[in-house]
Amino acid sequence: MILNSLFPVFAVIAAGSLMKHFGLTTDAFLKVSDRLTYFIFFPALLFLKIGSASSVVFSSSGLYKAVIVTVLTVYILSTLFIKLGKVPDSQAGSFSQSCYRFNTYIGVAIVVNALNNQGIQYFMVLLGLIIPIINVLSVSTLTWFSEEKVPPARRLVQTVRAIATNPLILSCLAGMVYAHLWDGFPAFLEGTLRLASFVALPLALISIGGALTLRGIKKHFRLALIASLFKLLALPAVGYLLLKAFGVSQLGFKVGMIYFALPTSTALYVLSAQLNSDTELASAAIALSTLLSFFSLSIALVA
Repeated sequence: MILNSLFPVFAVIAAGSLMKHFGLTTDAFLKVSDRLTYFIFFPALLFLKIGSASSVVFSSSGLYKAVIVTVLTVYILSTLFIKLGKVPDSQAGSFSQSCYRFNTYIGVAIVVNALNNQGIQYFMVLLGLIIPIINVLSVSTLTWFSEEKVPPARRLVQTVRAIATNPLILSCLAGMVYAHLWDGFPAFLEGTLRLASFVALPLALISIGGALTLRGIKKHFRLALIASLFKLLALPAVGYLLLKAFGVSQLGFKVGMIYFALPTSTALYVLSAQLNSDTELASAAIALSTLLSFFSLSIALVA
């Protein structure tokens, strides 16, 4: 199961890296590809899966509560480390995000390979609930520790804008509304969304591979490793205990563990750049956690 679930995902990421190395893709291509995936194809996939989800998926409150409490717990622990470990303000935002942000694209790709359709729907609904929370935590921390002092009102506006304009959040919310109002999609609409969603995961994984670089790991190894330990060790450990505490079992438990074991998100690089945090640390944390996540995900799949 591990090989069947993980190998295709990491093979396409590796292919994306090789394509970039041999000039088959370019920075310009990857930039356009990222925008298409982020604004069109991946939202179509989210809307399709959430919009067709059954009421059972929405009622699995234990799973969603466990994930939210776990993320908040690791966020608090990582913030304490920033303070006690004297992480510089210029790196605090990037470090913090690396500890709890997750790679949505890799998560969906693995869930599609490893679980049935209901498992995919559980994961999609989970995305709709947790992505807004993570965006609030990320933007807040980046602005709190910014070397450029940001007034509270402006910080609030930045956070609200980041959430209100996020196409992944909007598509998740739209899918939830649709699922509660209608039972399934008309054939013509389902076919259109399915064709659009087919493009999402290959493009996303190729872009992840093309963007991965190991150049900054040596320079930022200590903080990147600590962030990866928060993300791939502390988060799954706390999550495992909370999933048990909330009585989550079987399919929901598997969905939760896969979520906790995912590498950090490539989006943290973009957000760090926009809010003047250390992009080299962000890049190093992304690369290191992506490499190490093969092991955390392998454990999650057999848990």
